[in-house]
Amino acid sequence: PVNRPVLCHTYAEFVAAFGWDEDPAYTLCEAAHIFFRLYAVAPVVFINVFDPVKHTGGVSAVAAADIVGGIDAPTGAKTGLELVDSVFPLFRLVPGQILAPGYSDLPAVAVMMQAKADEINTMFRALTVVDLPVDYYTEAPAWKETNNYTSAGMICCVGKCLVGETEHYLSTHLAALAMEVDEDNGDIPYVSPSNHNLRISGFKIGAQAVNLGIEQANYLNGEGIVTAINFDGGWKLWGNRTAAYPSNTDPKDSFIPVRSFFNWLGKTLILSYWSRVDTPIRRRDITNAIDSANVFLNGLAAREIILGGRCLFLEEENPVTDLMDGIVRYHVMVTPPTPAREIDFALEYDPEYFKTLFT
Repeated sequence: PVNRPVLCHTYAEFVAAFGWDEDPAYTLCEAAHIFFRLYAVAPVVFINVFDPVKHTGGVSAVAAADIVGGIDAPTGAKTGLELVDSVFPLFRLVPGQILAPGYSDLPAVAVMMQAKADEINTMFRALTVVDLPVDYYTEAPAWKETNNYTSAGMICCVGKCLVGETEHYLSTHLAALAMEVDEDNGDIPYVSPSNHNLRISGFKIGAQAVNLGIEQANYLNGEGIVTAINFDGGWKLWGNRTAAYPSNTDPKDSFIPVRSFFNWLGKTLILSYWSRVDTPIRRRDITNAIDSANVFLNGLAAREIILGGRCLFLEEENPVTDLMDGIVRYHVMVTPPTPAREIDFALEYDPEYFKTLFT
């Protein structure tokens, strides 16, 4: 299938739809291997843009323009990233992450990825996970800023993963690991994938195999970049920050799990209240909506998924002119927990305990 979203829950479904090739140029095969075989997570929607009729030079002939895609004026047919908006109508699934492994390091592709992720079907939001093409870790912050990889909805990765002798994109491993962590937490994305185990045997940046020290990895984290370390307990993802950091320090924009949770909460509220669209605007309906939202938020708080939350209907946000025009606005206040990215212990010598020698 070319330029058609395909929903897969298993490795077998992917192979039946697309076939299989070990050539690393076929990045969808790499992604299927990572999601289904290494991390055992699903579902995944794949969109293949390689057209054997058009790309006569082979899969190395696929260009950024093919990934970006567009809409054919005469037919309305969509290609590439324009098909993101087709996922929910086709499968009733809202994308949580958008990837383009092998192409996300091209600014033209990353810009379109973020544009689509910020306004899926005009109302949903997703994260984009991208790779930065640098040869040494200290080059990453400047490259990120110069090429404007600075969105709150973007996760920037540095380095490539090794599974044996095979190289994989860190962006794909991060996305699969995030799904695994979410599945372990009730499919609600409020726990950071950082400091969780990657299914890899090595790591490299550029052409060199590396094992970044904590200070080097934290330098990247401080610039809004995620990487991998092998410090305690094997290879782990390291970094909680979105690409907006350090310019933007708002927790909902700068922490990956907080941004993920806000995306999830927005999607959940929209789908939960969709059936109320076009019903009469009446006080009892407004009260019912507020009450049901608060019951839902209280349930999240009881499970410690959030620290607290409430839904409000504010007069200043609902002018009469808007109500006359059929527009109703609710204001949701919510506090998901931020990740404990630094834990400090203060050590003090206390001579008072010498008294225990005499008791």
